[in-house]
Amino acid sequence: MEKTDFQADTRYTIAWQRPDGRVVPATIYVYRTHDLYMIVRETGADGALRKITYPEVARIVAAEPVAPDQRRTVPAALLDEKTWRDRTVMAHYSSSPALGK
Repeated sequence: MEKTDFQADTRYTIAWQRPDGRVVPATIYVYRTHDLYMIVRETGADGALRKITYPEVARIVAAEPVAPDQRRTVPAALLDEKTWRDRTVMAHYSSSPALGK
């Protein structure tokens, strides 16, 4: 896969090759795309932000743009490239006042 295959603020169902080599299905919310990777959150998982490189995505099964009133936000500094230079996972919990959380 390539950067052009993904858009920010979109949910994707993908076949993801995890770092241990297993290919598993995953539903992700893409926060930001960078040249070599994207910052995502697995929906229904532990709530951590993750860095997924484009070659780790074996296949896109479905894509669904998220409506503006349903989008989750995190501070912009957490999505910068320099923050993710030495990380693959970051625990950060976001909420939306519109969703009552």
